[in-house]
Amino acid sequence: MRKKSPQPERSEARAAATGSTRGAAAPRDEEATQYPTRRRAPGRTRSDASRLAILNAALKLLETQNLQQITIESIAREAEVGKATIYRWWPSKASIVIEAFVQNHIVHTQMHVGRTTRDVLCEHMHSLVEQYGGWPGKVVGQILAEGQSNPQVLREFRERFFYGRRSMVREVLEEGRRRGEVRTDMDTEMLMDLLYASVYFRLMMQHLPLDPAFADQLSDTVLKVIEPVGGVAATAAAKPRQRAPA
Repeated sequence: MRKKSPQPERSEARAAATGSTRGAAAPRDEEATQYPTRRRAPGRTRSDASRLAILNAALKLLETQNLQQITIESIAREAEVGKATIYRWWPSKASIVIEAFVQNHIVHTQMHVGRTTRDVLCEHMHSLVEQYGGWPGKVVGQILAEGQSNPQVLREFRERFFYGRRSMVREVLEEGRRRGEVRTDMDTEMLMDLLYASVYFRLMMQHLPLDPAFADQLSDTVLKVIEPVGGVAATAAAKPRQRAPA
């Protein structure tokens, strides 16, 4: 009489049902072996805690190393996880860096809508210049440089960050047009390129600083360009200045 083969473990069955790769359950044993004292943060699942640890590890390493220097091994070591855990979610170190950058960058460059187009864009450009003037700007530069020889990296950066950010700016500009605050005779894509071109040019060429003075000049220049002819700025400029009483 033939013996029944043992039933697969529940995790293995689930991996097979979802099309996961062989050994999908291995990272848990690997982490437990390498880091027996590791504890989960209260209120977080193991996967949430591991993902957060990996992203934070990548950000920490990027403060002192560039994208070319860090490795999957160094990220795993800093995050106290196994390499298999990392490969469960990301195909490469560039993918980790992009996600870590995006999550950190979005928090510091939010667009607070509900105000005038001038106020929203001015605040956004100042926060963007402040971020790109520091180490996050170096990370972006490295991602863009990596993307020149690896189109997949550039494609992922566009899909994970660039398109989403432009979508938000597009909504701000379109809302400004509805309120008569943004000119209607220029292509929206061109207006967005005007907003960001100078920032990325200084970031890549490093010929001039990304500092508050530049943010002020950029905001004033771009806002003059996007305002409708005869708009608020033109009307204010046309008014004669009142002389101070003697």
